[in-house]
Amino acid sequence: MTQEKEYEMPFSHHSHSGQFCPGHAKDSLEEVIQTAISKKMQVFCLTEHMPRDAVDFYPEEIEAGQTEAWHSTNEEAYFTEALRLRQKYTSQISIIIGFECDWIRPSSHSLITRSLSRFPFEFFIGSVHHMHTVPIDYDHDMYIRARNIAGGTDERLFEDYFDAQLDMLKALKPPVVGHFDLIRLKSDDPERSIKSWPGVWEKVVRNLEFVVGYGGLVEVNGAALRKGMSEPYPNGEICEELLALGGRFCLSDDSHGVDQVSLNFHRVLEFLDRVGVQTLHYLSLVGEEGGDLSPAPDERFPRTRIAAVSMEEVKQMAFWKA
Repeated sequence: MTQEKEYEMPFSHHSHSGQFCPGHAKDSLEEVIQTAISKKMQVFCLTEHMPRDAVDFYPEEIEAGQTEAWHSTNEEAYFTEALRLRQKYTSQISIIIGFECDWIRPSSHSLITRSLSRFPFEFFIGSVHHMHTVPIDYDHDMYIRARNIAGGTDERLFEDYFDAQLDMLKALKPPVVGHFDLIRLKSDDPERSIKSWPGVWEKVVRNLEFVVGYGGLVEVNGAALRKGMSEPYPNGEICEELLALGGRFCLSDDSHGVDQVSLNFHRVLEFLDRVGVQTLHYLSLVGEEGGDLSPAPDERFPRTRIAAVSMEEVKQMAFWKA
């Protein structure tokens, strides 16, 4: 193994734990953070899932007997524990506390707003995991159900997905856009060029332009690699388009337990080189290194800043061995 491949990138803007996403992830939040510290990560963002309505519970949540009240209490416990862990490990790692939203239907806006109003979160990830209220990344059967509702083809479902994503972007202007092309995961050909569907590609470019317009970050999410795809989310052609538009990239492992913290980041680094990304961005807080260089880009999160680092600097950092 070459030395480059022994090192990982020290930022992640997307993570989950089994403590607060039981059945979906594993390990305690503290164990996940301790793993990030052991790998010498500099910034680790916490993004447990927000509460959802009971009608949108996943099968394992229903089986576990979860309720909407449980989800609300869980969110409170998560925020409290995140604050405790940040104080405990403040000298070892920068922890930024957020959540991952679930945009399922227009009324999701009120649930997301409620989470933002209940606790002083420092950012959130804007994600679409459902189409026509059906999860599209849970299993193949659910994906097929959503595709049938859309008209029976991947092309039609992709069109609907990027339209729903635009609705989410316009309503929320998320600081970080999560797994931009998640819709690829369960499709018949996840490696297919989206440009081969001109109508879909037009919607992709439209959405990227909107993100660039309000200053959002698009995460390069390594989870696609551990799920068998050859490129992260978003894929190379989308990243090249975002780069041409002047967009900004951040990094995420989308980890669901300690064994996935920074997983495959050496492959993400190679991918970014191949695409031509020369600058990465990361979140920081006022008072932290790189965190008070400019006015807050989002008035909802006055302590949160966006810092930049060149890819050349990234390659020279004292990263941790995989």
